[in-house]
Amino acid sequence: MMSAVFTDLRSRLRFEPVRQQVRASYGGQMVAETTEAVLVWEPHSKIPAYAVPVRAIRVPMTTAPYRAPAHLPELIGYADRGRVHGTDGRTVTLTVGTEVITDAGFIVDDPDLADLVVLRWSAFDWHEEGTPMIVHPQDPYVRISTRPSERHLVVEYRGTRLAETHRAVVLLETELPPRWYLPRDDLTPGLFVESSTVTGCPYKGWASYLSLREDRRGKDLAWYYPEPLPDAVPVAGMVSFWNERVTLLVDGEELR
Repeated sequence: MMSAVFTDLRSRLRFEPVRQQVRASYGGQMVAETTEAVLVWEPHSKIPAYAVPVRAIRVPMTTAPYRAPAHLPELIGYADRGRVHGTDGRTVTLTVGTEVITDAGFIVDDPDLADLVVLRWSAFDWHEEGTPMIVHPQDPYVRISTRPSERHLVVEYRGTRLAETHRAVVLLETELPPRWYLPRDDLTPGLFVESSTVTGCPYKGWASYLSLREDRRGKDLAWYYPEPLPDAVPVAGMVSFWNERVTLLVDGEELR
């Protein structure tokens, strides 16, 4: 299976050129701007990070040697790995005005990447061309797509029917289970309250959450995208539930 191939690749250092302009700024000051960026996946990392040519860095930079630990977690995690890296190299400190940003980036000990700085995601504001980027860089091998469905969808939670519809939209995202989105009008009235939780997805946008009104176990049980990014526009304002926390019945068959 292709999923097994991708799992094996995660143990290796990988990189892919970015064809569009990438800009990183800090406090409104440009730190790096380039049309020669590269996405880099360090060993054991699922999420890529932007790397920019050293010559594209517009602020003072210093480096220090770094040796990767002998034992790494199975997946280091998001692009913002802090002080943990999956390979040897040099850590980068940047000075922006009067601010000194330690662990601002990393130069990988690899001949193909020797002239590139992998910048730490959370230290900067990011744009691809004129588009702000959120959460982490988009992986070119991840995609989302949507399919309207007329199948009979029922959502239940601990014996209570939460929603029922024939107007669902299935959202498919690489390596994730299908998520079923329902029109808000098809939720059982009176069961939900707005949550203060907000999360982000680089492919879908910022999500708001719904919790059950009278059951604290149902906190953040469902979510929706009020203003989704372009690929997720077909589910704008529609509500999806955690497959793992509710019972989803499609044409009478439970999804697992």
